[in-house]
Amino acid sequence: MEEQRAGTRPNGIVTVMAVAGIVASLTQTLVVPLIGELPRLLGTSASNASWVITTTLLAGAVTTPVMGRLGDLYGKRRMMLVCSLPLILGCVVCALAGSLTPMIIGRGLQGMGMGMIPLGISALRDVLPPARLGPSIALMSSSMGIGGALGLPIAAAVAEYASWRVLFWATAVLSLLVAALIWLLVPVTPTGARGRIDVVGVLGLGTGLICLLLGVSKGADWGWASGTTLGLLAAAVVVLLAWGWWELRTRDPLVDLRVTARPQVLLTNIASIVVGFSMYAQALIVMQILQLPEATGYGLGQSMLAAGLWMAPSGLMMMIISPVSARLSAARGPKVTLIVGSLIMALGYGSSMALLGSTWGLLIVTCICNIGVGFAYGSMPALIMGAVPRSETAAANSFNTLMRSIGTTVSAAVVGVVLSQLTIEFAGRALPSEAGFRTGMLIGCGAALVAAAVTMALPSRRAEPPTVHAEAPAHAVKH
Repeated sequence: MEEQRAGTRPNGIVTVMAVAGIVASLTQTLVVPLIGELPRLLGTSASNASWVITTTLLAGAVTTPVMGRLGDLYGKRRMMLVCSLPLILGCVVCALAGSLTPMIIGRGLQGMGMGMIPLGISALRDVLPPARLGPSIALMSSSMGIGGALGLPIAAAVAEYASWRVLFWATAVLSLLVAALIWLLVPVTPTGARGRIDVVGVLGLGTGLICLLLGVSKGADWGWASGTTLGLLAAAVVVLLAWGWWELRTRDPLVDLRVTARPQVLLTNIASIVVGFSMYAQALIVMQILQLPEATGYGLGQSMLAAGLWMAPSGLMMMIISPVSARLSAARGPKVTLIVGSLIMALGYGSSMALLGSTWGLLIVTCICNIGVGFAYGSMPALIMGAVPRSETAAANSFNTLMRSIGTTVSAAVVGVVLSQLTIEFAGRALPSEAGFRTGMLIGCGAALVAAAVTMALPSRRAEPPTVHAEAPAHAVKH
């Protein structure tokens, strides 16, 4: 291991991983400026066009834990290269799409590439010296926010002044570049795990997640009391319970639930769900306030491009704060960093009660919130990797990423319900009211405070580099 590390160039590796994170997250926001135009572009209904986003979410949620396990078994670098293939192919398919079906297929392929991010974070543990690990993890975690924040204004500008297909061709080129950089600069990572892929576990987790996320994300469209929604949610409970029963009894589980049940891992994953919920609430609300007509009395009348530009600095705050987050984790431990991040997010939401009325006010709100997200996201992988053996790093990080995705999905559903219930009539159509937006922001504030409370229950320990189980075989790690 030391010989392998000695031959690596840490700066190049970290840069490649950060770029990979930015490009992978960039693909998630590409279609946001196109949502209103997709029904016309693809010759379909608005309800059907929403599957362009839903499919990416489902594909990413199902494949990310699988890619994590494969990374532990066959090497994280190898599986990052594998993830780049559907990412590139998905961009090309979307760029050539002329109807809904190929667009959905392409977006599903792009979602499969999201496993690259937790694999990259886990690979850092294998290829970097311990002194570089904390800052590098924080930087790569922040890259996800940067890609999302920059993707919106860039996509809006391209969609407004050029063909929408350029978005996907450009992303295909960037994804190809990332694959080449991984191939050239990232060293081969060791494979400490033994066994084989748990096919029954893959099918069970995939089925359960599809039922859960489909019911949550489409419940507002189908009706929360409809047979379809309730049936999917009930099926999710049954399938996931059966999946858990299987995982506890099979020899080579997809997710080692005994490791996941350790207090540090379990509470970090719960906090991740709540942080993901809180983070996404302000993104949903602020974008709408910026674009609503000024005649509503609380809308700010910005174009999609202008609104994206107002939100872009908040994503950059995550990169600026990442070294601070790493230093805090090194000095006081990642638990403290996660608490600080959650409280800063709550402060950002609380400040919105006085700052919703102007573009500059919303810029301050989003910057404060994303500073908190930067602290929180930088600490979660360190907490996870400090509690699992090296042979399970990728699987554990991928499962943590899944928890964040569940949080954002539930956030979209809850905020959507709030905004649909608290409305005003404007120009013959119902729009979310100011009270609805304020309620949504208060819910986000409450979620951030819950995340802080959950984190406080984590076992206290002195800051350690997340390599504490580096030499311990998986079977030797006790509860």
